[in-house]
Amino acid sequence: MASKVALLLAVLVCSQYLAQGVYVVSKAEWGGRRASWTVGLGNYLGYAIIHHTAGSYCETRAQCNAVLQGVQNYHMDSLGWPDIGYNFLIGGDGNVYEGRGWNNMGAHAAEWNPYSIGISFLGNYNWDTLEPNMISAAQQLLNDAVNRGQLSSGYILYGHRQVSATECPGTHIWNEIRGWSHWSG
Repeated sequence: MASKVALLLAVLVCSQYLAQGVYVVSKAEWGGRRASWTVGLGNYLGYAIIHHTAGSYCETRAQCNAVLQGVQNYHMDSLGWPDIGYNFLIGGDGNVYEGRGWNNMGAHAAEWNPYSIGISFLGNYNWDTLEPNMISAAQQLLNDAVNRGQLSSGYILYGHRQVSATECPGTHIWNEIRGWSHWSG
């Protein structure tokens, strides 16, 4: 009987992992601080907005942890926000990192925050270049968002510059995302 229960638990754990798709490095794993407060975010959102942090690029988990901590410190300590502004961030190591995460409103695109998730690439993509593993991670994350019901299946993908006066997400990301299926010009 114990072996049947263990097998059932293993199946449930594996199916949960597969249902979640891409692995997301938790805020605790990258050394992030807890949010001082949160605002809920609805499901079946109509928009995903792509950003870059316009700061340091990282290639290893340790470098990305340090860059993430710096971004979070800037957002919380200098801007007075309750947490890092983005829902998720992607490092040059190809990992997806938890920012505000699922179902928490971001602070990444002013009036668009209640209607979107914000995904930011760590670095400045006016000169840094995207690697295939980073592109794949972003696309898997967007697919997961649809599968979880966070984004509607017909969501629209924008670069930050489409909803705000900014160069964000940088020229290299801008040129890349314009070829993605949900992008809208």
